[in-house]
Amino acid sequence: MDFGYLMTAMVTPFTNENALDVNGIRTLIHHLANNGTDTVVIHGTTGEAPTLTLEEKQTLLSVAVEEAANANIKVIAGIGANSTQQAVQMAQLAEQTGADGLMVVVPYYNKPSQEGIYQHIAQVAQSTPLPVLLYNVPGRTGADMSAETALRLAEIDQVFAIKEASGNIDKVTEILRLAPEGFSVYSGDDSLTLPMMAVGAKGVVSVASHIVGREMKQMIDAFASGELQLAASIHHKLFPVMKAMFMAPSPAPVKEALARYRLPGGGVRLPLIGLNEAENMELAAVLEPFLPIASRSVASS
Repeated sequence: MDFGYLMTAMVTPFTNENALDVNGIRTLIHHLANNGTDTVVIHGTTGEAPTLTLEEKQTLLSVAVEEAANANIKVIAGIGANSTQQAVQMAQLAEQTGADGLMVVVPYYNKPSQEGIYQHIAQVAQSTPLPVLLYNVPGRTGADMSAETALRLAEIDQVFAIKEASGNIDKVTEILRLAPEGFSVYSGDDSLTLPMMAVGAKGVVSVASHIVGREMKQMIDAFASGELQLAASIHHKLFPVMKAMFMAPSPAPVKEALARYRLPGGGVRLPLIGLNEAENMELAAVLEPFLPIASRSVASS
């Protein structure tokens, strides 16, 4: 199964009362599909998965599967957990609900060994026939999947790719150099999409694509077609937006950006907090060239 070049790590829209916004989920999925997204990745880090109840995850997944099918894009369900048993249960639920694939993050907080990381993900992969996207983000999990472990996991039939968010391009190169045919690497950092594609990565699991999805897709397409100067030019243009999405713990910046575009997102749940006044002003300045004229007047009012 092909999940495309541009995946979006989708926020979980909340209402003003901080409840799950079901209509917002539907609207946001269609917005992303219309702006270049090939696959949405739900209840991951950007989706505030640690703050969602099991019931909310089930609702989010059901709605996302239905709307993504209508929008002709795919759904990958984040089933990260620091309990292997819980991750297996979530994987099986995702399969039953109709997800197209799974994203399995390195277990967080426990700080497992490389063998523990391997055994955890292998058990999840063996519990369901769904394609598995590995996710390495040591800045959040406290444990870093080595290239050797990633390559070992790549030998499992269902494991089709890794979202690599360590920022280590040497590691990406090593994985790509030795990976089995058909195994892909996706950047887990927007600003490293083009550099990682230069060494062979397929694309990105993006946050900025909520706001500049068309431009992100144009950059990827330009690189893929050999228009390297154009790709670099788009990268330079988007770089401030890419970095602004992480000026504060994600997804607070992208949710504020969505509000400026009058798109559903809502606030963040504790322990995350919204942007402060200085951060809001900085974000507004970065987004100004990209905002439609109608949205600029709303954002500044």
